[in-house]
Amino acid sequence: MRLWVVCVVFGFLGQAAVAEAPATSIRPMPRSVGMAAAPAPAKPADLAAAPAPTTAPTPATVPRPKRRPDLPALRESAAALPAAAKSAAPVRPKHRPDGLAPRLASAQVMPEPAPPPSPTFAPNLAPSPAKKKEKPSKKGSVCGDPSIKGEALAPIKGKVTGCGLDAPVRVTSVSDIRLSQPATISCDTATAFKTWIEKGLRPAMGRAEVVEIRIAASYICRPRNNKKGAKISEHGRGKALDVAGFVFADGTQWSVAKNYNKQIRKAHKAACGIFGTTLGPGSDGYHEDHLHFDIARYRSGSYCK
Repeated sequence: MRLWVVCVVFGFLGQAAVAEAPATSIRPMPRSVGMAAAPAPAKPADLAAAPAPTTAPTPATVPRPKRRPDLPALRESAAALPAAAKSAAPVRPKHRPDGLAPRLASAQVMPEPAPPPSPTFAPNLAPSPAKKKEKPSKKGSVCGDPSIKGEALAPIKGKVTGCGLDAPVRVTSVSDIRLSQPATISCDTATAFKTWIEKGLRPAMGRAEVVEIRIAASYICRPRNNKKGAKISEHGRGKALDVAGFVFADGTQWSVAKNYNKQIRKAHKAACGIFGTTLGPGSDGYHEDHLHFDIARYRSGSYCK
């Protein structure tokens, strides 16, 4: 019985081994309605029209960096760079000198200065008074005027009738302008001269600062214009001054003889009325190189020429 069963089994196995393959492949079963259809494979034309992928390339597609050139080649290319590119390149720090660390360690660190104290608020403090213009010193002054410097002299008695001066002064500067030589005159003459300097000379010169006045003559006992037999000049009474020129702060010098310009003419004209007599170039031929001022008074008024 067992033998018969074995033979039957081997018989079936032999039939299966010799069976022929089907003529066509088996068709797949259709998908169910609920499942999405798989996309059809793209054709070569569709692949060319498709947009480039936005995702990063895979490691296999990343380009390899180029080989770094040799050091001599790098040096040659750096030498060929323009100056502007070389200056922009980082500078390699120099070698630190030996022994610097001990010196830095032994150096003393100076403390930072303390900030200045904040000002305190003092509402009751009165404002500081404005600086007043200093008055001229009375030391060395004459004629009771601090602006007229010099010294008082003893009365002068003339050897000729009409000459002499009861209270002469020897003036060295007037209104901070020095005289080239001391002038021996009366106080009335000195006061008139100061008025002319402040109201006539300085306005006429403008910004040009006069520091010295050239004095040609003051007291001298002589006749007018040195003419024999003429009346005694106002110089013989200490009432006259002769001005020959001016020296300015920058060293410039003007003389009446060579520089009788607009400014000197204006100063000459301004003396008329301050003095009783004013003479200069073009007046009478005797005053071409100086200005003559005296305090003589006339019934007809000042004589200006």
